[in-house]
Amino acid sequence: MRTEAGFLAEGPRVGIRHFTLEDAAEFTALAASSRALHGPWLAPPADPESYAAYARRLIEEPTRHGFLVCERGDGRIAGFININNVVEGAFLSGALGYGAFAHAAGRGLMGEGLALVLRYAFGTLGLHRLEANVQPANAGSINLVRRAGFRLEGYSPDFLFVDGAWRDHERWAVTTEMWRARGTKDAGAAGRTG
Repeated sequence: MRTEAGFLAEGPRVGIRHFTLEDAAEFTALAASSRALHGPWLAPPADPESYAAYARRLIEEPTRHGFLVCERGDGRIAGFININNVVEGAFLSGALGYGAFAHAAGRGLMGEGLALVLRYAFGTLGLHRLEANVQPANAGSINLVRRAGFRLEGYSPDFLFVDGAWRDHERWAVTTEMWRARGTKDAGAAGRTG
């Protein structure tokens, strides 16, 4: 675990920081202990080799930005939020992927972390739009993006290959204008950036 040093942004209970290769042991242990929570929705890397490949993509590829949501104080990783497939130019968009670890589920830490990532995405990265594709039965994930101000925009049959099959997904999105219209509520909850 790490201390608060190195947070890109922090709120009352969590901060966000980039992935590092040194996070492998903690991340994979948390992924392994969270298999029941992740169930059919996602499969984060659970061994050092898979983690290294995953983290390298997030660290090295300019179209990806990976964030660890960490508890303030002890720095324990609560979850992760990634912005993938970033497109610049007239689109200025990215696709979110995320997951909480079992010890953090249901505590509101990911909501606070997502507020920080949105602030970073629409501020520091200058994006206009973020999209989250969520399996319709994943109520926890839908509640997370709904609370963050995302709107339901559509339904995509057979959208992603997950857990051995092509799965339908709902498309949820938020734009910088929608995020700003929520006012100081989210900006205040997001805390400060560093």
